[in-house]
Amino acid sequence: MLPDEGEHLTTGWEDDLAPTDSLVRQAVLAHVSWARALTTAARGTFSEGESWCAGRGGGASALLNWAIVTRPPRDWAQTVDGVTAAYPDGVSAIVISPFPTPDLTSHGLALVGHPPLMFRPTSTTTSPPSTPLDVREATTDRQLQDAERVLVEGYPMPDMAALPPGDFYRPDVVAGPTRVFVGYDGEAPVATAAAHSAAGVTVVENVAVLATARGKGAGAALTWAATTTWPGQGAVLIASDDGQPVYERLGYLRVERWTCWLRP
Repeated sequence: MLPDEGEHLTTGWEDDLAPTDSLVRQAVLAHVSWARALTTAARGTFSEGESWCAGRGGGASALLNWAIVTRPPRDWAQTVDGVTAAYPDGVSAIVISPFPTPDLTSHGLALVGHPPLMFRPTSTTTSPPSTPLDVREATTDRQLQDAERVLVEGYPMPDMAALPPGDFYRPDVVAGPTRVFVGYDGEAPVATAAAHSAAGVTVVENVAVLATARGKGAGAALTWAATTTWPGQGAVLIASDDGQPVYERLGYLRVERWTCWLRP
């Protein structure tokens, strides 16, 4: 049956559509919420346009500055111009698109890759990974600084090494729907992960393990802690190539590939 002339055909990206219209929509909205939460905690600025958002955390590191394409753009040039204008010269930013993009190198962006969006439904049954680490939720300034140090050294993010302790993971980060976890070997922090609840799903982010602790299940244990923070909802993450096998063992499924660009 053909639609009536002038009838609106739902695309899945209308403002008034429920977040649960599709898993991809949930994942996009949840990542937008995550970017906004980090920006707010860092006392930064958050900008939005018709098809994009850009969070500027106040530092030069791309990890502090997330931009997301929030719906299929009508005009890619206009969308990229809006994103790049949100950041001053010399400030790097990660630009994530859930949608296939044209070549954006002429706009000054560098292609990072096409990482998969992965999803773990609540119906999945997998055994918790075993680890000798003591996995704790970071609730104090010291624990948050431990998580931050592991993230900077283990990710690694060398352009954040000069930041004062607590400049990224401020107490405000965990004041809302965000939780941060640290894995300790004795009293030495060696692994970390974060979880953020929004749009009915849990975003798992900032999984990092120090080189000295790799190969011992630390990444799986911290990912598990973040994934199961809110047991009643599924979890999503954007996976690295190295991380995919770990996430699959925890019950994550590949959904589709997104596109990641870097504004140098």
